[in-house]
Amino acid sequence: PVAVISGEEDSASPLHHVNHGILSPCTLEAGPDAVVIGMTRIPVIENPQYFRHGHNCSKPATYVQHIKRRDIVLKRELGEGAFGKVFLAECYNLSPTKDKMLVAVKTLKDPTLAARKDFQREAELLTNLQHEHIVKFYGVCVDGDPLIMVFEYMKHGDLNKFLRAHGPDAMILVDGQPLQTNGELGLSQMLHIATQIAAGMVYLASQHFVHRDLATRNCLVGNGLLVKIGDFGMSRDIYSTDYYRVGGHTMLPIRWMPPESIMYRKFTTESDVWSFGVILWEIFTYGKQPWFQLANNE
Repeated sequence: PVAVISGEEDSASPLHHVNHGILSPCTLEAGPDAVVIGMTRIPVIENPQYFRHGHNCSKPATYVQHIKRRDIVLKRELGEGAFGKVFLAECYNLSPTKDKMLVAVKTLKDPTLAARKDFQREAELLTNLQHEHIVKFYGVCVDGDPLIMVFEYMKHGDLNKFLRAHGPDAMILVDGQPLQTNGELGLSQMLHIATQIAAGMVYLASQHFVHRDLATRNCLVGNGLLVKIGDFGMSRDIYSTDYYRVGGHTMLPIRWMPPESIMYRKFTTESDVWSFGVILWEIFTYGKQPWFQLANNE
């Protein structure tokens, strides 16, 4: 049977583990809000929680590496999401071969007990994900506030920004004069990007994880055109027009969602495959927004 996820609260955790079989079967009972698609009014089922640990996971306890706060030196802010801020930082004593290394640090601004529990679950989940095309998670710092997660730093930022900067229309101004920047990506480079994302998604599927928000904005680029899947939870703020707001707080990446996810909040490996198809379109259009000629409610 297909693994199904449906109807949970929204949060900033990064992946969603599923077991084979049905989890939380989808219900058509709706609240006062509804998504309007064309002329059809579709009741909104309670918002799915993107990237949350599955309820029925029976995996053994995971050891999460703890990093001392004195070993983390913040350099500059990279972005901010609903959970808190992300910083570029230097981390000492993280690698036996390097005195220090650049990392991305995700902070938790919400100190509530529920948020701390979600933080712990996310850390355990990320520790179990080890793949060359998944952003590496190094560990946590929990001695004091704010709570911190430490990730691999990807020098060139998110893939959407990278694609736009390497498209045929990418220009910068130098002394008021427009100059071509970076150089246009070729077909072989685009295919290389796509195959790396596909490899990461094959791994997630093999581990019974459903991503639920796969898009170029949630992939990161390093040196040598290395691409990895990752989500620091910032994209809903930076790319707010990519998300359809429902009921004042629910944010849906509707342009990347298949019909069954839009209408019934059904998320499976197959819905991730749909999103991957949209990613291919993004790659080959140099980062354009899917269906850019339409408003979200259309």
